[in-house]
Amino acid sequence: MKTKSFSDMQCSIARTLEHVGSWWSLLIIRDVMMGAHRFKHFEKSLGIAKNTLTTRLAQLVEGGILEKVPAADGSAFDEYVLTERGRELAPVMIALSQWGDKWVAHEDGPSTEIIDGTTGKRLPRVWPRRENGEMMPLSEVSMRKADHAPPKNWAKEQE
Repeated sequence: MKTKSFSDMQCSIARTLEHVGSWWSLLIIRDVMMGAHRFKHFEKSLGIAKNTLTTRLAQLVEGGILEKVPAADGSAFDEYVLTERGRELAPVMIALSQWGDKWVAHEDGPSTEIIDGTTGKRLPRVWPRRENGEMMPLSEVSMRKADHAPPKNWAKEQE
């Protein structure tokens, strides 16, 4: 079944979903961020059908999220690595993981931890911050159209 395309929409969120909106795509990106680079690694980790994996990898390469490169060990296999565009999805992936750990965690707890690779300590929650780094209350976070229409306050809309 063909899904709706968001490529012509002006909304940045919709256009992002055009590239990474498939759950398989997000899980492939997660696996690359955790060190997987080969087709067989994704196939084993995800339990995904070969044809679906082939399609998703091709879409991620075409979208500039992954790059297909010769294997680092010199073998005949290709590997997939994140491009700069793909690496910049890290805050999104971290936020999704942290949200999931809080709201939809498995009964056995999370399967991964997002940590500082130098200290081994868990990373703080991804949250909107002011330019000086101070965390902002959600009541002070707004979104507005680029034409500078009056902003809609997220927290007040929930009341």
